[in-house]
Amino acid sequence: MASLQISNIETEIPSDILPTRVMQLYASISKLESLQPTKQVNTLFTQLVNLCILPCSIDVRDLPEELQVKRESLISLCGEAEGLLELEFSTFLAKTPKAVSNLNLFPYYNNYLKLAKLEHDILVQNGVLTPKKVAFVGSGPLPLTSLVFAMNHLKSTHFDNYDFDEKANTLARQIVASDVELEKRMKFVTKDVMEVREKLGEYDFIILAALVGMNKEEKVKVLGHVRKYMKEGGILLVRSVKGPRAFLYPVVEEHELVGFEILDIFHPTDEVVNSVILVRKPVF
Repeated sequence: MASLQISNIETEIPSDILPTRVMQLYASISKLESLQPTKQVNTLFTQLVNLCILPCSIDVRDLPEELQVKRESLISLCGEAEGLLELEFSTFLAKTPKAVSNLNLFPYYNNYLKLAKLEHDILVQNGVLTPKKVAFVGSGPLPLTSLVFAMNHLKSTHFDNYDFDEKANTLARQIVASDVELEKRMKFVTKDVMEVREKLGEYDFIILAALVGMNKEEKVKVLGHVRKYMKEGGILLVRSVKGPRAFLYPVVEEHELVGFEILDIFHPTDEVVNSVILVRKPVF
């Protein structure tokens, strides 16, 4: 999880032990009165992430139904906690004079730097060098992925950031407004991606945040919608997870990418949590 402190990878954890330990943490997390950032909240989620990035051969598809339900609930709790952490920090950052210059104050900024570099390297390896226009779907109040891409990797690209929460977009705009050059290249649109149609056809490259589509049904609907309206030959980057990391984020299976040409799939084994799936809409 990009928003949490994580430690070095340890030895492999047996697949029959991992679910029990995860569910112990889930029990503690689900009893919290609030998921607002506090020492207790941060400690519990840090323990969870540190556990879920351990090497483990578990396949969550093999879990019994009862654990599947709890896993989905845990993913929702992780998403809520991550959102509240970003909201708190973006509210603080939006009030600082040079917000964009102070992104490194966010405690887990380095995790975003690593993920963005990984994703950019994969793009370059697959011939995606200088997209003119990019859409980031699910940008939130602290659009670190777009900011890191725009500042470090795609320095002339225009970014449209989509989020259905106007408060999140307002904060994001205030942060970006602290940099005149970035403000010209970054726009924030308050809209559910399922309501965006022809506009999706304008983008060379679309990034789908890990928490857009929290369960399988929603994720498949979003993927189908984006595929229908994006341009032929357009590139889509989908974030997924593998193994025990599937207790933190939704999994995107290859068979769910109907109608796409799969270009690359990368599963990290270090502290980067998200897998990267790069696909293309075929040209007919």
